[in-house]
Amino acid sequence: MSRPTSPTPSERAKLDAEQRAREAAEQAQLPYKWTQTIQDVDLTIPISGNYKGRDLDVKISKTKLRVAIKGQDPIIDGDLPKPILVDDSTWTLETVPQGKEISVHLDKANKVEWWEHVITTAPKIDTSKITPEDSKLSDLDGETRAMVEKMMFDQRQKEMGKPTSDELKKEELLEKFKAQHPEMDFSNAKLS
Repeated sequence: MSRPTSPTPSERAKLDAEQRAREAAEQAQLPYKWTQTIQDVDLTIPISGNYKGRDLDVKISKTKLRVAIKGQDPIIDGDLPKPILVDDSTWTLETVPQGKEISVHLDKANKVEWWEHVITTAPKIDTSKITPEDSKLSDLDGETRAMVEKMMFDQRQKEMGKPTSDELKKEELLEKFKAQHPEMDFSNAKLS
């Protein structure tokens, strides 16, 4: 008896749950918490309540981020996975019940990509599992929205083992070509 090559829905759910648990554990080990939308990335870094803005060393560049308390090893120091818009990116020091936290807002240069991590040396998350909020899609311009909707459609198709929109287009073109050229043998034709 041969085993199916792809996992069953229950096996896939178990694998997905294990992967999410592993990712959550890896992300919990980071000295910061982060969230993202298709347009930006936000980080919060908890620090002791006795620090002031002048005690911090924060540098945001197009492809790098450094967050440190002066005289100490950096909390974050590395390359960003994708470029950002520096002029639209900011940081603040905020008082919170547990002390203080540094909030960093990074405005993505490319508004149609999910980041797998904030710094390239940090553990990655599986961006194929991200489900953007539908309400946010309405904020995008027409071309960007169409691209994001296409990406979401393609992701759903892949998860169901069905062809993506590009694969469907290729199949449609091949069918038209076959209809126009009935004299040709397409028995060995492969879409790649």
